[in-house]
Amino acid sequence: MKFKPSIKPYTGPAGGWGSLEATTRFVLDSKQTLKNMRNLMRVNKARGFDCPGCAWGDDNHSTFSFCENGAKAVSWEATRSAVEPEFFAAHSVSTLQQQSDYFLEYQGRLTHPMRYNAETDHYEPIHWPDALALIAKHINGMDNPSQIELYTSGRASNEASYLYQLFGRMLGTSNFPDCSNMCHEASGVGLKQSIGVGKGTIRIDDFEKADAIFVFGQNPGTNHPRMLHSLKNAARRGARIVSFNTLRERGLERFADPQDPVQMLTPKSSPISSSYYQPNLGGDMAAVRGMVKALLETHRQRLAAGEPALFDLAFIEQHSVGVEAYLAQVDATEWQTITAQSGLSEAQLRQAAATYQGAERVICTWAMGVTQHKHSIATVREITNLQLLFGQLGKPGAGLCPVRGHSNVQGNRTMGIDEKSPKALLDSLERHFNFTANRALGHNTVEAIEAMLRGEVKVLIALGGNLAAAAPDTERTARALRNCDLTVHISTKLNRSHLVTGKDALILPTLGRTELDMQASGSQYITVEDSFSMVHASEGIGKPLAETQLSETAIVCGIADAVLGTQQLDWLELADDYSLIRDHIAATIPGFEDFNRRCDQPGGFYLGNAAAELRFATPSGKAEFSAAALPTTLFPQLGGEQAPFTLQTLRSHDQYNTTIYGLDDRYRGVYGQREVLFIHPEDLAALGLQDGERVEIETLWNDGVVRKVDGFKLVSYDIPRGNLAAYYPETNPLVPLASFGDGTGTPTSKSIPVAIRRSEQQPSLRIA
Repeated sequence: MKFKPSIKPYTGPAGGWGSLEATTRFVLDSKQTLKNMRNLMRVNKARGFDCPGCAWGDDNHSTFSFCENGAKAVSWEATRSAVEPEFFAAHSVSTLQQQSDYFLEYQGRLTHPMRYNAETDHYEPIHWPDALALIAKHINGMDNPSQIELYTSGRASNEASYLYQLFGRMLGTSNFPDCSNMCHEASGVGLKQSIGVGKGTIRIDDFEKADAIFVFGQNPGTNHPRMLHSLKNAARRGARIVSFNTLRERGLERFADPQDPVQMLTPKSSPISSSYYQPNLGGDMAAVRGMVKALLETHRQRLAAGEPALFDLAFIEQHSVGVEAYLAQVDATEWQTITAQSGLSEAQLRQAAATYQGAERVICTWAMGVTQHKHSIATVREITNLQLLFGQLGKPGAGLCPVRGHSNVQGNRTMGIDEKSPKALLDSLERHFNFTANRALGHNTVEAIEAMLRGEVKVLIALGGNLAAAAPDTERTARALRNCDLTVHISTKLNRSHLVTGKDALILPTLGRTELDMQASGSQYITVEDSFSMVHASEGIGKPLAETQLSETAIVCGIADAVLGTQQLDWLELADDYSLIRDHIAATIPGFEDFNRRCDQPGGFYLGNAAAELRFATPSGKAEFSAAALPTTLFPQLGGEQAPFTLQTLRSHDQYNTTIYGLDDRYRGVYGQREVLFIHPEDLAALGLQDGERVEIETLWNDGVVRKVDGFKLVSYDIPRGNLAAYYPETNPLVPLASFGDGTGTPTSKSIPVAIRRSEQQPSLRIA
């Protein structure tokens, strides 16, 4: 497929006719038009299926409960195109490695289990029993259980994730690297340290009650477009929406609702942000610190004048500890440090503080623009500090809202996909299943890759995802995967990871969310958990392309049966009837009592949140302020030297995680290409470069490894000077494995120190 590259500034709102046109185009391109029209009517509906895209909650008010990118995800999955054994016979792995990520997934759905033949460099079909026996042979041949890594994507259901971690723990491993390690870990860790619960404290209806919503480091127009409906409705009724985002993003500026006839038939659109601030990459913590510094000044002036306190002193006294140390840290932080690090002026931060002060009920929400830095936990806790000062927890229209990415990344963690081996979970599993679990810490994703590089891992099983493309330090990650004796990928579509094989390798084709899952006891449904701790049932309706495609749950049960047998659990019985799995979940995971019956509730059921009820599972039993200082530098490895530029990786609009639906990024005005670098026009001039010129980008690090990508086209953009942005996975080779967040292990994909220089490389001729 050929594309015509162009750069054309986009002047319309997010959504609108552009969204409707793109949705229609992707539905038609699926070659299953009627089927996908029917699918879209059931997305995020009772007795329908949960969108395989983002984890935004369902408002249960809209006629259509999908967005443009959700329609892309559904159409991309429910395609008639198929990657069958004949395709692999015609294409060697070496040949496929030369193709783009878009080309690979565009080929269609995987239909048969395949085994890599290193002698021929081709994948060849293998029967399911033989594939499962091969996995069992490799696992049983390991020296110890720590030689296996069980990776999980956020799209896996609660049922599959629960059995996956149970299989691993019965096997004796704690190695559960997952996609959350690479994206959202700081939210869970930071919130747990501050309020005792690693999840958001609000429900989606709280957006209808908030007086102000502070949005940090996220681009909902592309990454979770259904959030724009909540923001639009809040703005229409007068709520102030304050956005902190390094790039100017259309979805945070204005939105035309494709479901609103007035906005579709007139030039009308809804403004989103009442204020828009563009901090430096990594500057959000300093920005919040500046707001608190201004608010603390007003608070003290009020007290000195005998006026009521600005802070909620009763809440602070009754429900928190550590405020004195935190406010002392605020006093010790100079305005010069705050403005230099945030990239915002004192006047801007005082303005943002005034908006906060004028609101009775405030929601603070954030995403990966906050969580992929070295000091991300401290930033999450700084946002929490602000909310605690004003008692913005435990009341309608107020609270903390980390927005997760993939559709069940939060549910995976609830189900026990956690390398940190929670004691309460292990106690419960041991009692219920009568076995002894390994209580040692396992590997997160970066640690798993490092262990593979050292030759300490024999087997990698990936339940979904695209680890080779998603992980940092692409070349080192590839070497790590090739060090394994066996790599197994449970996937719906062909992707980059299938081409980076261990000595032995399997691709196991699985059903998608849209498809009917028939087992011995009849049609099955699965469940997922959204960003608001709501658990939804999800049941597909489409007929699978091939009988050789199995559900994720059935595949996990098949592997566990082949390896462990029936001594501890009848795995195949669970594969026959998912209600039995939910009975086990109900018996071992708090909040899931009477699980099967509660799945019948329209809209799902709420797991609850202790912190939202002002019960804090912290060492003190109260919410705990953090007194962390602002970081002295984002890049301590540079020994005090200033990085010429700081780069962030991000998605295009035709992309979800590593899945590339197309080569357009409509809202940023990029069409038919992906190797672009967004830069401030004054930085271009200072470098003596021009729009459209090609550059190479090189990471500045201290380990002697050259990390460089070449041939990127410069595009002027509204971004602060000294900051750059480019798409991943194309720029993942620039992220060192050793560059990760303190206390999280999350790659610092939003703060990479780089230099750029004019390229000698000609434009890429590779056909997508």
